[in-house]
Amino acid sequence: MRSNALLFAIPLLPLAGAVWNAVFGRRLARETVAFVGCGVVGIAFALALVAFVGVAGGRGDVVHVAPGFSWIVAGNFAIEVRLLFDNLSSVMTLVVTGVSFLIHVYSVGYMAHDAGFARYFTYLNLFVFAMLMLVLGDSLPVMFVGWEGVGLCSYLLIGFWFEDDAKASAGKKAFITNRVGDAGFLLAIFYIGWVFAQAAPDRSFSLSYGELKANAAALAPHATVIALLLFVGAIGKSAQLPLYFWLPDAMAGPTPVSALIHAATMVTAGVYMVARLGFLYALSPVASSVVAGVGAVTAFFAATIAVTQTDIKKVLAFSTVSQLGFMFLGVGVMAYSAGIFHLMTHAFFKACLFLGAGSVIHAMSGEQDIRKMGGLWSKVPRTAKTFFVATLAIAGLPFLSGWVSKDEILDAAFHSTLPGAKIFFGVALATAGLTAFYMFRLFFIVFTGKPSHEAEHAHESPPSMTVPLIVLAALSVVGGGFFPGLLPIGKFLGEAHPPSFSESLPPMLMALGVGAAGFFVAYKLYWGGPSPTALRLATAWEKVATASREQWYVDHALGRFVPRVVMVTGFMLWRLVDFFLIDVVILGGASAFAHGIGHLARLAQNGQVQRYATTFIIGIAVLLLFFLRCRS
Repeated sequence: MRSNALLFAIPLLPLAGAVWNAVFGRRLARETVAFVGCGVVGIAFALALVAFVGVAGGRGDVVHVAPGFSWIVAGNFAIEVRLLFDNLSSVMTLVVTGVSFLIHVYSVGYMAHDAGFARYFTYLNLFVFAMLMLVLGDSLPVMFVGWEGVGLCSYLLIGFWFEDDAKASAGKKAFITNRVGDAGFLLAIFYIGWVFAQAAPDRSFSLSYGELKANAAALAPHATVIALLLFVGAIGKSAQLPLYFWLPDAMAGPTPVSALIHAATMVTAGVYMVARLGFLYALSPVASSVVAGVGAVTAFFAATIAVTQTDIKKVLAFSTVSQLGFMFLGVGVMAYSAGIFHLMTHAFFKACLFLGAGSVIHAMSGEQDIRKMGGLWSKVPRTAKTFFVATLAIAGLPFLSGWVSKDEILDAAFHSTLPGAKIFFGVALATAGLTAFYMFRLFFIVFTGKPSHEAEHAHESPPSMTVPLIVLAALSVVGGGFFPGLLPIGKFLGEAHPPSFSESLPPMLMALGVGAAGFFVAYKLYWGGPSPTALRLATAWEKVATASREQWYVDHALGRFVPRVVMVTGFMLWRLVDFFLIDVVILGGASAFAHGIGHLARLAQNGQVQRYATTFIIGIAVLLLFFLRCRS
């Protein structure tokens, strides 16, 4: 009973904080709003840590299911809201609450002078609640509630400064794009329910994960369709091709929001979902190959865009899309522990990078163009040092967190027997080199060389912003040793038999080689600011660079194509369905039929007694004939 209350308290605490600040926040001091907003998430993290110790200290795969309340009962379909705390959800809960707490603390300084301070923390707490329901829910319907909840909160947070039309539009873009993907998720839920209803009409079902796994044999013939439909939802939520384009525009929100949504929480939901339903994807090599292939292609595609971006947050946004592709490559080749491990380490170094970018923007009085920066190492030393550590981690410096987790994915792809796995490995390897290049390009332009005119008056951020940076930088260093040092991540998440060191050495050396090459090129071209060679290359390859900055015109093409398709479809539906079928055929036909019957009836009502008597006699004759025929 105590463990059940503990488990439910983890998501309910952020919900309570959201309700408190929504109701009373505008009448309270900012210090009180911040204390409640940060405190509830901090306590939730402490409770998650206590629960995690219980799971990690157990033997085998410890699973705790906390019963809640009956939610939906319809015939044999019965859903109870229950929370699942096992090895996978424990890792996700720690990441969500831990990183979210640091981002909440950072936000106290970053949003200190914003008029919507209480509203901001209300949305932030509500977002954490929805994300925790997503990762702790024991069934697909409960996961979907959290799935839609984070979509709503992302809309509210991205469009937080809704007075600006561009920022409001970015929020709508994220919301609508995610609805497209979520349609696939819903269809998958309906499909699974139909399969269960057909397989056992008299048996009740709830679509819990345990039930899905126990009935894998019934789902096996439909596994490919179900897995691909679920992946459509993951593509939208985790910004993979072709639904990636909402994520870069989501930079319109406050920078801590970018760190929260794009580092540790919402965008990783698709990766978590595929890992959670790994037993289903294992039934379909086709679906697994699609997941891995989309992940690898998206990783490379986004990296080629990041190399030319001039907005500090846009570089990190496309980096997030790319790193999510790595995670999908991992879970796609059925290395679920590697994908989740990279999700965890990415949360550390990418949150550090986003919050570091926020600190730079704060120091530059709102400037985000890296071409107007430079020489900030001496101006914002704590920010610069933590940003450098996180850059080393994402670029794959040996023994840092990003190197450990990324190499596990590359190793798994290298040894995978899935169709196309070797090609996916090659694409991911090239992406690793590009990652090192664009991250060091960003670092060198912003922090090295002489301070620009705009950077002359830059100043370091307050401790409320720099302390979370220091903690995240430390996690970026040691995060790769958390599970390998304490309990192996593969064993902890249910995988075993990793490749030997000799088998892992070739992909490891190749990854180190391309990473070193990316660093070397960035150093030669951008140390101390863009070199003459970099400027000449930009001029010589101007059309290619422009296409890269414009996202290879994919967003433009979709921006023109999709609205036209929607308008043409709407016009056809209006003319064929609404106007012709409903107005003309159904309503017009019914009206004409009623009018015709009325006209015939009106002819009979002419006031002539003889005609009435004749009609009466004919009616009696017909009835007599019918009666006599029946008797005979």
